Amino acid sequence: MLNRLRWRLTLIYACTALLLLAAVGGSVYWMTVRYFRFATERALLERMTLEFEQLAAPLPPALQAYRPQQLPDERPVDNGTLASTFVFTIDQNGQVFNPNPWNPPIQPDQAAIEAAKAGKLDLRTINLADGTQVALLTEKLTRSDGPAFLQVGRVLNEQEAALSTLLKGLVALWAGSVVVLGWFGWWLAGRSLRPAQQAWERQQAFIANASHELRAPLTLMRASSEIALRESTDPAEQQELLEDILAETYHMARLVEDLLLLSRLDAAKTHLQRETIDLAELCQDVAKDAGRLAQDAGVEIRVAHAEGQIKADRTRLRQVLLILLDNAIAHTPRGGSVVIHAERKQASYQISVIDTGNGIEPKHLKHIFERFYRVDSARIAGGRGNGLGLSIAQALIQAHNGTIETQSQVGTGTTMMITLPK
Repeated sequence: MLNRLRWRLTLIYACTALLLLAAVGGSVYWMTVRYFRFATERALLERMTLEFEQLAAPLPPALQAYRPQQLPDERPVDNGTLASTFVFTIDQNGQVFNPNPWNPPIQPDQAAIEAAKAGKLDLRTINLADGTQVALLTEKLTRSDGPAFLQVGRVLNEQEAALSTLLKGLVALWAGSVVVLGWFGWWLAGRSLRPAQQAWERQQAFIANASHELRAPLTLMRASSEIALRESTDPAEQQELLEDILAETYHMARLVEDLLLLSRLDAAKTHLQRETIDLAELCQDVAKDAGRLAQDAGVEIRVAHAEGQIKADRTRLRQVLLILLDNAIAHTPRGGSVVIHAERKQASYQISVIDTGNGIEPKHLKHIFERFYRVDSARIAGGRGNGLGLSIAQALIQAHNGTIETQSQVGTGTTMMITLPK
C-alpha cells in the first residue's frame, strides 16, 4: 500500500515540478518573443521617422514619439538600432528607389502599399519562399512632390534562429528534468512516507505485542477455569485456581489501563492538573511507597538530595517516578541500592533515579522506551511487567514539555534523568 502511495506521490511531485518548469520556460519564451517584436517594431518606426526627417516631410502623429535623438547641429544620431533595417522609396508611378548599401531579400510589397494609400500605417510580416521572414512597415509620405510611399523592413532570421535555439534549449531542459525530477520525486516521496512507514511498522509491532500480552493471561484464565469446572473437587485447589484467575484479571486490567493511557497521550487528550510541588516532599513520598517492594527485593532505597519547587501534575509525576523506581529495583540485585536525587539546573529541574544494578547493554539502551520492549534479562527473570512502563513515563514527561534520558554501564548501574522546565 505504501509503495503504491509512494508512486502516486512521485507522480504528483514530478508533474507539479514539470508543470511549473514548463510555465517558467513558456513565460521566458513568450517574453523573449514579445521583446523581439517590440525591438523590431521600434527599429522600423525609428527608421521610418528618420527617413521622413531626411526628406523634410512633416511627421504623421503616429511617428511623433519616435523622432531620433539629435545633436545641437540638428543632425540625427543613429544609435545603432537602425543598422539592420532597409528602406524603399516608391513614387506615384510605382517606381522603386533602393538607397540601401546591400540588396534586401524582398521587393516592395504591393499589398502593404495599397493599405498605406488609405492613410494607414501598415505593419506586417512577410514569409518568403526560402523561409526568410521580413517585417515591413509602410507609410504614405506627407509631401506632394518626390516619393509617394516609404517602406522600411527588417530581416527576422537572426531573431527566429535565436528563438529556435531558445525553444530547443527549453525543451531539452524540460526533457532532462523529467529524469531528474522523477528521481528527486521518488526520493522526496520516500522521505515523506518514512514517518508513515515507521508508524505503520510500530503499529503492527504494537498490535502483535498487545495480542501476545493479552493472549497469555486469557489462555491461563481459560485453562484454570476449565480445570476448576471439570476436574477439580478439592476446595483448596479451586481456591488456588481462582486466585490465579484473579491475578491474571488484574494483570489484564493493568495492561488495558496502560494501553488506554498511551492512547490518550498519543491523542494529546490527557489533561494535566498542574500545581506547585515540593520536590523534597514528592521524592520522600515515592521512596516510602516503593520501600516495601525494595525491602522484599533486598534493595536499599533512599533520597540523597532533593530541593526546589516545580509546577507539574503531582499524580502523573509521581506515577513516572514509581515506574522508574520499579524498574530500578527489578534490575538491582540483592544488597544493591537505588538513590533519588533532585536539583535545580539553571532554567530547569533534574530528577535522577540511580541504581547499582546490572546495567543495560548498548544494543538495548536505544530501545528501552519502545512499547512492549523488554530486555532479555527481564523476560528470563519472569517479571510480570508488560513493557509499557517506560513508554508511559516518557510520554508523561513529554506532556510536561520535559525530557527523560538514560545513562547505563553494564555491571555498574543505570541512571534515569528527568529534566523538567521550571
